[in-house]
Amino acid sequence: MKTNISAGNKTLSALLVSAGILFAPAALGLAPVHAAPATGAVAGLPDFADMVDKVGPAVVNIRTTERLRQPTPGMTDEDEMQEFFRRFFGGQMPTPRREGQQPRGRQQQQAPVEREVQRGVGSGFIISADGYVLTNAHVVAGADEVYVTLTDKREFKAKVLGSDARTDVAVLKVDGANLPVLKMGDSNKIRVGEWVVAIGSPFNLENSVTAGIISAKSRDTGEYLPLIQSDVAVNPGNSGGPLINMRGEVIGINSQIATLSGAYNGISFAVPIDEAMRVADQLKATGKVTRGRIGVQIGPVTRDVAESLGLKEARGAEVSMVEEGGPAAKAGLRAGDIVLKFNGADINGSNDLPRLVGNSKPNSRATITVWRQGKAVDLPITVAELESDQPAKGARGERSKPNAEGASNALGLKVSDLSAAEKKELGVPGGVKVDTADGVAASAGIRPEDVLLQLNNAPITDAKQFAALVSKLDPKRNASVLVRRGDVARFLILRPAPAPAAK
Repeated sequence: MKTNISAGNKTLSALLVSAGILFAPAALGLAPVHAAPATGAVAGLPDFADMVDKVGPAVVNIRTTERLRQPTPGMTDEDEMQEFFRRFFGGQMPTPRREGQQPRGRQQQQAPVEREVQRGVGSGFIISADGYVLTNAHVVAGADEVYVTLTDKREFKAKVLGSDARTDVAVLKVDGANLPVLKMGDSNKIRVGEWVVAIGSPFNLENSVTAGIISAKSRDTGEYLPLIQSDVAVNPGNSGGPLINMRGEVIGINSQIATLSGAYNGISFAVPIDEAMRVADQLKATGKVTRGRIGVQIGPVTRDVAESLGLKEARGAEVSMVEEGGPAAKAGLRAGDIVLKFNGADINGSNDLPRLVGNSKPNSRATITVWRQGKAVDLPITVAELESDQPAKGARGERSKPNAEGASNALGLKVSDLSAAEKKELGVPGGVKVDTADGVAASAGIRPEDVLLQLNNAPITDAKQFAALVSKLDPKRNASVLVRRGDVARFLILRPAPAPAAK
């Protein structure tokens, strides 16, 4: 049967060649491609085997457990309540004794049994021969006990020295010596398209190796750090494991996947190792991470907003709120400012600012460059310390109703002046209050009671001046209006309605 199939295939190939459907290598002047030997890599493709043999022993399986209290067999509800009172109030709960019931002896009251149950499985890797291990914060979050298992099946009980949820990095310590160690690479030097390998314990399959390429660098996913995107297969259990380049160096910590099903969907993300090690150094030293803050809420700068404000490109961070009494307020930042630089470093996307500020030491002085009313302004600022998971305070908010109406305009707005008390409460020198919003204003999302602070690069002082500014708008160009609602301000883009044709 094998001989017939082989002959049939040769005959079919000859027919296809003669028909011009299949080209023979000789006909094109090419040497035939021979099958690669059973051992060794196919020419042109990477061989990961030697590298994996070298780095694999330093990748560990991490198992977490928690202690659950369960009642002692035979313990009644009354027994459990008595145990509760004994533990928390140091005595016995008084209970009425039924007729004929004997007093309970202390030997009958047994404490509930604590049972250790598995909580989760993840991965990690050893960064020093004396037992420091790097992993994700979410791998060890909420665990009562953490166990680290090496490829040679040695198991250690680990101590969590510290974890940082913002970067999803945690540092563990095990009592070991002369442990295998991974070499750290430089995540700033990675290139899109280069081969990378992930090693970890997906679905608790220890030391599984997957390979792929870097798909993108500095991918913003709404997290505190820009992440490395790759197409390396990463599944539950891979979290905390290393992303390794072809030199056997760690360039990232596998942390997240983009998925609709919960399993690998072709996109995975890793924390850059440079950022992770900065966090790890602080966790090893103090058990926590200290970051700077300046007290602002920010958003992205759209192309339309940039164009309306005279910026050459859509970059920077738009200030939507300034915390009352915070470092930014003391420095003179205002809602509507576009932050372009922090201490000389460019702010290309809005997520760049919190990273640069966060890496600054509390009480250090810095210079922040903002785009305001058509020009760049440098402001000195003193960085404060970011408290753990504390939201910024907002400015005071409620306002009284308008007292006077303004005229309709090409933006579909009727506005009125702010009273002196409202200006003081809002902390603004001028502005107008929206009484009604129709047409393009309503379509853009402006609502009654909103406060308008700026039109393009011009600050709004009162209703009369605002009407004059609107009357000069070009109906062929978008206009940006800085709108404050509650404690938050942002630019909205409106296209002025053309003036009605004369009859």
